[in-house]
Amino acid sequence: MNQAASPNLSEDEKDILQEIMNIAFGNATADLAEVVDIYVMLSIPNIQVIGIGELPSYLKDTIKDDGESSIVEQKFWGNFKGSGLLVFPSGSGKDLLAFLDDKADYTYESNAAATLEKGGLLEIGNILIGACVGKVSELLGTFVTYSPPQVLQGKASDYNYLIEHFDPQQTAIVMKTIFTFKEKDINGFLLILTNHESIDWLQKALHEFMDSYE
Repeated sequence: MNQAASPNLSEDEKDILQEIMNIAFGNATADLAEVVDIYVMLSIPNIQVIGIGELPSYLKDTIKDDGESSIVEQKFWGNFKGSGLLVFPSGSGKDLLAFLDDKADYTYESNAAATLEKGGLLEIGNILIGACVGKVSELLGTFVTYSPPQVLQGKASDYNYLIEHFDPQQTAIVMKTIFTFKEKDINGFLLILTNHESIDWLQKALHEFMDSYE
């Protein structure tokens, strides 16, 4: 691969971005707790720079689930451009629905239950992704616009659709945290992906962020 076409992040830049993501993920969970009274625990954010063509394999290795996962995807545009993905392994969406409304008696095979599950996933995804991306944008002095979130369901072998609009020879930054709902055995992944077009801007913004504290 042509190195000139594949910008990377230095270790210092990754450290700065990790701190910013830590703040952003924390802000997102606080917003979620305020809206739906759910406390979410997050792992320390992990930052990786990978080829876009490697993204489906990365997701498959990360999720490690042969069943049908539910993914809330929300795209965002601006200097900071990419996609937020909230990934629930198979079965977690139904568990989450029961957790959100433990007094309800749903038949999960019914259309009504499927609609409620989708609505719950969209609500949580919209809060977590929007609050996280919004905080990153605020800290780095820019703003973004969002597409409406959508729920996608499929097996790991189907993840190629995530890169169909990207050049597989380009680079993506993957920012990942593992989340767990404190009062229930429900977990998943929150990933923020930013593509090749944003990396030059991001590197400059990270250094400006650090310079503002010196």
